[in-house]
Amino acid sequence: MFKWTPVMSGVPQGLVLGLVLFNIFVDDMDSGIECTLSKFADNTKLCGAVDMVEGRDDVQRDLNRLERWARVNCMKFNKAKGKVLHMGQGNPKHNYRLGREWMESSPGEKDLGCWWMRSST
Repeated sequence: MFKWTPVMSGVPQGLVLGLVLFNIFVDDMDSGIECTLSKFADNTKLCGAVDMVEGRDDVQRDLNRLERWARVNCMKFNKAKGKVLHMGQGNPKHNYRLGREWMESSPGEKDLGCWWMRSST
């Protein structure tokens, strides 16, 4: 039989409640975001069309918003896992930063079992 024990913070590993609480916690992450933001489990993806300078500025502004959200909520993004995937022909391949760190460009990324590859031109 189980015995009740007071818990100061956190959720015991393996409980479905942990996922529910996490989703409630990150629910407002997309507040004010103009680009497309996808949240799945512990992954966050920001996608934006960058065909003009304004598009680049929108993506960077949203990255700044996400970094601010993380700081306010005492969370951190794993910046080592953050990558930029430039899609489409003629993409100007702008550089972006998350916080003070520049993000690496990647030729391809695996997402839910599917590989997304940038074009070779």
